Amino acid sequence: MFSFLYYFSDRTVLLWCTKELTVKEKRSLRVNVEFDHATLVRWSPDGKAFLIHKAVANTIEVYKISKKQDGTLAAATKALEFPKRHTEDVVGMDIACTGKYIITCSKLNDLVVWDLKGQILANVELHLGSTYRARISPCGRFVGTSGFTPDVNIWEVMFTKSGEFKQVTKAFDLAGHSSGILDLAISADSSNMATVSKDGTYRLYDTKIEFEKGEDPHVLLTGQWENTTIANIALSPNTEVLAISHGSSLSFYSTITGLLDNTIEDIFLGPIMRLAFDAAGEYVLVAGDRHIKVFRNVTGYRVAIESAKRKLMQKQTSATKERLEKLIEDNIKFLQAMEEKCP
Repeated sequence: MFSFLYYFSDRTVLLWCTKELTVKEKRSLRVNVEFDHATLVRWSPDGKAFLIHKAVANTIEVYKISKKQDGTLAAATKALEFPKRHTEDVVGMDIACTGKYIITCSKLNDLVVWDLKGQILANVELHLGSTYRARISPCGRFVGTSGFTPDVNIWEVMFTKSGEFKQVTKAFDLAGHSSGILDLAISADSSNMATVSKDGTYRLYDTKIEFEKGEDPHVLLTGQWENTTIANIALSPNTEVLAISHGSSLSFYSTITGLLDNTIEDIFLGPIMRLAFDAAGEYVLVAGDRHIKVFRNVTGYRVAIESAKRKLMQKQTSATKERLEKLIEDNIKFLQAMEEKCP
């Protein structure tokens, strides 16, 4: 069972708890935001609380969650409000998977690192012209910031062995674009990162590098996308599929071939605002208008077949060869079944 949440401008936050995304009737919990509305929401790593950024007050609130005996959501109560720090709208808010810190960042290039009690650990001055996005890597080690300038800044948030905050230092940059970076995505182990730029291109980088010794990220893939003013990018957990939302449409690219596999047009009336793969990479969750829509990652099956075929061309053990052949067979059967359902 897992949970996801969504916020509305009608001063509510809705939380869902579901066993399967395909279940039609999903139980939800409505949380009212007094005299304000949320612009950003994030779960805590343990799933026992969530954060919201309030639009009018321009502050962070923390809500603790209680659950029923069957594990479903019972109630959410306000536990803490952080002091106001930003003077402009916050464009990025995230919490590290380690639970050690939270970040916020406004358009004015002011990245703030907080502890979980709302105390400021560090202030980082960015030089992006105007900040568009700020994200913490899934591993909790890095923070990525992007904006008007053509480079993404990657920062390392450092703690002592005893768990005390030490410092925030520049790790490296993702370079090569000729215009501002609308969004960035970071793989689960931070070994790959992806960017989507106003220059009409996307890039995939190998970031498993010794940046402490001055090594720079390596560009693995670059391609064209349908350029729009609002875009989001996401990497599948195995990094084989790259999803880019442009306007109200969603495109899927293979990172094996670099080719566009499929585009789903006009998902919402307005632009897609949020985009994410589930932990297994089986589904893609897309938020826009007043809805969340869930799509199966069909591209992932086709890319898995291509990846397995390429591996079979190399020398493999008999057990690995048998496993790859079975993977190809199963994925082909799945795609055939999908085609029969949706001719």
